[in-house]
Amino acid sequence: MNQRNKLKIINDPIYGFITIPSPLIFDLIEHPYFQRLRRITQMGLSHLVYPGANHTRFHHALGCLHLMKKTLDILKSKGIEITEEEEEAVLIAILLHDIGHGPFSHALEHSIVNDLSHEYLSLEFMNRLNSEFEGQLNLAIDIFRGNHHKKFLCQLISSQLDIDRLDYLKRDSFYTGVAEGNINSERLINMLNVVDDELVVEEKGIYSIEKFLVARRLMYWQVYLHKTSLCAEQILIRLLLRAKFVFETTEEIIENSTLNYFLRHKIDSENFDEITLELFSKLDDYDIISALKVWQHHEDFVLSKLSQMILNRDLLKVKLKNEPVESSKIDEYLKRVQESFKISRSEAEYFVFEGSTSNLAYQPDKEHINMWYKNGKIKDVSSASDQLNLKALSKTVIKYYICYPKSYN
Repeated sequence: MNQRNKLKIINDPIYGFITIPSPLIFDLIEHPYFQRLRRITQMGLSHLVYPGANHTRFHHALGCLHLMKKTLDILKSKGIEITEEEEEAVLIAILLHDIGHGPFSHALEHSIVNDLSHEYLSLEFMNRLNSEFEGQLNLAIDIFRGNHHKKFLCQLISSQLDIDRLDYLKRDSFYTGVAEGNINSERLINMLNVVDDELVVEEKGIYSIEKFLVARRLMYWQVYLHKTSLCAEQILIRLLLRAKFVFETTEEIIENSTLNYFLRHKIDSENFDEITLELFSKLDDYDIISALKVWQHHEDFVLSKLSQMILNRDLLKVKLKNEPVESSKIDEYLKRVQESFKISRSEAEYFVFEGSTSNLAYQPDKEHINMWYKNGKIKDVSSASDQLNLKALSKTVIKYYICYPKSYN
């Protein structure tokens, strides 16, 4: 293909036209590993609460690419030295930062693969692509892993003010219709600078940072940790664990050979080889939904009932509390489920469970968001803010939840 034909323009509903900046990046986007992200929703099962939230990891990755290009252009215009090789590498790192996500985002990490984070899987995919592209991703992988000598480039990929967050808050706000998350990512990017190899925000960007942190907190409670989304994801995790239990102990045929592999084998970091990676690259949301449509008629009551719950949005009741749920309350619900469904206590535990969730908008004990003043001083944003007590956003808020059948009140 003519190299010029690879410099395509994509129309994005958030930013308008996104230009693909190089032939190598075009080829990475065209690769089946990256195209799979079209079939992985960005927000898991949040569409059960916000019907518009059907956008994909593919959308998000391209949005991040666009914002990163703008950020690098701004930094270079302020005299920050970034070579052409570094620029392409950091663009590749942000493009591929989520390539390891499994179906419905985080649900798979807690069910049919053991303790394999999407960051670990993204790195596995990047290493595999690096082999295919004959080492052209070496520098991108270095930056992705946080090993590059220019620290600010690594911070753009992963920090408390990284490009990932700047896109997903704005994008998720748009698709859910939750206006509280609509940050001004362009303004934030224009306020970025580099001092002593660290990413900083110029002092006039203080209000944009305040808005960003408040938006993050509100989006977590209102969207990402919405109690119904939380319950739906927990049901899906338990459903996949039940499927693994059912199919590990029977010879029953699963028509989907890819899903069959993950349900019948224990997958962890020790046995995650090239064959497993290739199979994982074939797994997406469609596999899970197709399986649920079959399993809703399964003879195993738990598997059948949980599948119906998600397909028909007939979920469990969920209550949020400020204190841990009393064990006596859980026992009471478990007994009622055992009696009404005629199932064992271990099976009832799929329908009655408790847990906790937490929200922390800013972590001052981690890498700071630093404000840079004209007099040369640098302050952490939590002490720099005069309009808002950001220290309140630096405290972890924990909420406890209990899920149980709706008919029990």
